Amino acid sequence: MEAVRRWQADWRYPTTLLCIYGFFSTVKPLEPFLTPYLTGPDKNLTIEQVNNQIFPVWTYSYLSVLVPVFLLTDWLRYKPVVIFQCLSLFATTAMLLWLRSVAAMQAMQFCYGVVTASEVAYFSYIYSVVDPKRYRKATSYCRSVQLLGYTVGSVLGQLLLSFQLMSYDNILVFTLVLTSIALLVACLLPMPRQSMFFHRNKAMTERIKTHGDGTVDSTEHSRRAKVSLEEPREEMVEKEAGEGVDEKDKDLEVGARSCSQVLLQLWKDFLQCYSSRQLLYWSVWWAMATCGYNQTANYVQVLWEHVQPSQNGSIYNGGVEAVSNLLGAATAYGIGFTEVRWDQWGELALGGFSGLGAAALFLMTFIRNIWVCYAGYIVFKCLYMLLITIAMYQIAADLTMERYALVFGANNFGALALQTIITSVVVDSRGLGLGIIPQFTIYASYFSLIAVVFSLRGLFTIWRSDKEPTAAVRNDPPDCDEHKF
Repeated sequence: MEAVRRWQADWRYPTTLLCIYGFFSTVKPLEPFLTPYLTGPDKNLTIEQVNNQIFPVWTYSYLSVLVPVFLLTDWLRYKPVVIFQCLSLFATTAMLLWLRSVAAMQAMQFCYGVVTASEVAYFSYIYSVVDPKRYRKATSYCRSVQLLGYTVGSVLGQLLLSFQLMSYDNILVFTLVLTSIALLVACLLPMPRQSMFFHRNKAMTERIKTHGDGTVDSTEHSRRAKVSLEEPREEMVEKEAGEGVDEKDKDLEVGARSCSQVLLQLWKDFLQCYSSRQLLYWSVWWAMATCGYNQTANYVQVLWEHVQPSQNGSIYNGGVEAVSNLLGAATAYGIGFTEVRWDQWGELALGGFSGLGAAALFLMTFIRNIWVCYAGYIVFKCLYMLLITIAMYQIAADLTMERYALVFGANNFGALALQTIITSVVVDSRGLGLGIIPQFTIYASYFSLIAVVFSLRGLFTIWRSDKEPTAAVRNDPPDCDEHKF
């Protein structure tokens, strides 16, 4: 019994449970084949209905619930939102399985928007239950397991359909079973005692006040808010031994903060973070590129279906998604071993690689070959994963965890707002309602614009950095040889 208590008090216990949850909630074998499923005999929807009426709902849903879910996640201390995310995922899969009309599929997409918005709870939970010195390791485990889940789901879907081992409907039933396992594991997660904004412990609040600039030094990093799954266990043991609560325990009491206090502090932090010009430029790229990437990923199956309808031959959407996930992860991992001054060369890299991504999109759009489309998508996704990793590193370098979470949320909200504008104007049937080829032409042109802007900005940054040492030399005090004139 004591060994079980010790295991539950250790940081590995919540991390293991969260990893199990992350795996089973991300294994979605049907996801790479969603468009063929909706346009096939099971649902009998047209490609125009899927493209212009159903898929846009996800963007609107995601934007409408993102901020409320972000605040509720912290206020409710993460675990309830993790459970709610799993319930929403179950509802999404059930609607996809048993309902058929356009309105029903729009409701399904709305639920999936809630699932996506609730994903913030998955990673935020770790911060609330793991000692900060182990946060990086725990986060890497959770991200890796999530990627593994997506990859296993894609490969599994490809195998089941290629060898005709299961029908689309049976795959959805299998997904419901996996989601049920994830829900059970989510219910077993320990309930955190504090959160990042609404329920800080006193020690955390004092440390944040003393670092008003939002930067982190080594002392702060090592002393950051230790949240304790251990504390309830320790207190239980102390009570059994007849011991009282000492002053150290009192320092760890959680003080709830009002919504107005939290919002005011978030607004002050927001203004202070984005007063940094370099952070602002990187955030602009983050928002613009994430908008374009999400738009491309959301509608790429429609493009594949246009180039080669699934009824006319074998499709390999699952295999392509699996390969792109693995290569994207390898690319993002490899960038950590490069020795590059990203503060000097980063903006030029953003522009140059965004240009390559635009070229891949143009090839996918105008060369009507399914293998070119597959290869172009893999290249495009790998380039995005590479650049977003660099951007995350540059932005997070000098921010506290709280401010990084704020900047992360603000950048994603900006990306989603841009995506909503593009969706409502370009894709939605109530707007222009363009076909898939004009859509991807716009997406490729959009990344071309990003490439031009950031390439010019990068060249200017390099020119200025090369000029500054020269100016510094000229401003040095003259030595005795210069007096000969």
